[in-house]
Amino acid sequence: MLTAICPARNEEAFIENVIQFFLKAKPADKELFIVDGNSSDKTREIVSAYAKQYSNIHLLENPQQIVPFALNKAIKVSTGDPIVRLDAHTLYADDYFEKILETFAKTNADIVGGPMRAVGKTDFQKAVAYATSTKLGVGDSQFHDEHAEGYVDSVYLGAWRRNIFNEVGYFDEQMKRNQDDEFHYRAKSFGKKIYLNPEIKSQYFPRDSFSKLFKQYFEYGLYKPLVLRKVKSEIKLRHIVPSLFVLYLLLLPVSAYLLNEFALLPLLIYFALAILFAIRNKSGRTEKLFSMIIYPVLHIAYGSGFLIGLIRK
Repeated sequence: MLTAICPARNEEAFIENVIQFFLKAKPADKELFIVDGNSSDKTREIVSAYAKQYSNIHLLENPQQIVPFALNKAIKVSTGDPIVRLDAHTLYADDYFEKILETFAKTNADIVGGPMRAVGKTDFQKAVAYATSTKLGVGDSQFHDEHAEGYVDSVYLGAWRRNIFNEVGYFDEQMKRNQDDEFHYRAKSFGKKIYLNPEIKSQYFPRDSFSKLFKQYFEYGLYKPLVLRKVKSEIKLRHIVPSLFVLYLLLLPVSAYLLNEFALLPLLIYFALAILFAIRNKSGRTEKLFSMIIYPVLHIAYGSGFLIGLIRK
């Protein structure tokens, strides 16, 4: 028996894709829990209709509307092993579950998953997908590299052996964002093994506007200090650099007054790199232009969130 869990809120446009994938995918012996966070659209009605028709599809309620509550609630009432997290905004290869099971058998890892393959329908989404797959965008984060394979510190979404929750604990319900990173870092600190396999294939659709993207990465930055306080061994340079960039921008008027034009040199280098990486994007002019702007949006959003998270209790 395999368990799949999908937290959802107002996903009427996407939730049926998840259910159809689940029904068609192997193995046959599996169960799906869709945990709804007080949807105001037709998400619950769609899931309820399928739950009446299929005994292995279940609808749970998540009044807290936060992902870790949804995951913990479903894990505690599920029976399968492994437990696989699904996301409503992601498309999955037909053999997604099979590759997860194969990877567990091959590696004997405690957590497995594939890379985040971001794709887009609009030019903006395609530009976000490109920017978040580059070193300038996300640093050395391995699960953004669709060709990377091996033992890592986190994977996209993830699949977990059931006994790991007895040994490591459940998802931290303080974490509105980064709950997967926190759990994976914590599991790794317990000596658990996390394996990234590019054969576990899915496609993720990024946010479709600057405001949504800024909010998303601001919240990633905001909750990251809490993660790193709990698991100090996982502090990486990529977590800190965006906040240093924001501090530099804040101090730029003073440093420009004291150092004259030399204070602008790091900023000029930064924009030169943004332009260089944008030009390397094998796409049209609109996507290249969006890419140039998306880099500073990612870094300023994450960095400012991180700084606030450092002083926030």
